[in-house]
Amino acid sequence: MPVLLVANPKGGVGKSTIATNLAGYLAAQGFSVMLGDIDRQQSSKHWLALRPASLPLIRSWEIGAEGLAKTPRGVSHVVLDTPAGVTGERLKELVRIADKVIVPLQPSIFDILATRDFLAELTGRKAVRQGHAQVGIIGMRVDARTRAADQLQRFVSTLDVPVLGYLRDTQNYVQLAAHGLTLWDVAPARVEKDREQWQPLVEWLFTKAPAPAAAAAEH
Repeated sequence: MPVLLVANPKGGVGKSTIATNLAGYLAAQGFSVMLGDIDRQQSSKHWLALRPASLPLIRSWEIGAEGLAKTPRGVSHVVLDTPAGVTGERLKELVRIADKVIVPLQPSIFDILATRDFLAELTGRKAVRQGHAQVGIIGMRVDARTRAADQLQRFVSTLDVPVLGYLRDTQNYVQLAAHGLTLWDVAPARVEKDREQWQPLVEWLFTKAPAPAAAAAEH
């Protein structure tokens, strides 16, 4: 059961946008999907409550009698939306169960600085070093014509982490989210440009991690 983790230590970078649309894409492909929200704000959970019943089902946690959240039976893919500031032991636990870690990143110096140390910590984790979890960056709200976009490109070029694409700043995401929808729940012509920008990311979801040259021990 693939687990897709969406993480960044900074708030407001688009984690829930990525998580909900990832879940929507997988559901549209016929997979049985769970969208797990471990953020206190519960943005993804509230979004699920808005989702029309006529659309491909996206499930949430099942809460057992003991009050613990569990993955429902029959789920084939899990998408986890994480809170801002997740680091240390909590991050270690999440990365251990993840197959893919998607890091949304906006083209501002504040976002870049907040994410730099996080990426270093993330790529230093045993699960990533040994190839059990793959990490990728997705540029958020990027206008390729701006200096900020150039700044982001210079930053990511120094990393040993693939850039899975750049998503433009558009009201499509805001308008769709307000109704519990994703890019894959509306007519393709309405969101054609945005779907095209997602193509490298969705292709990466189904690529296997390359075998590491050597396994290193956890610090």
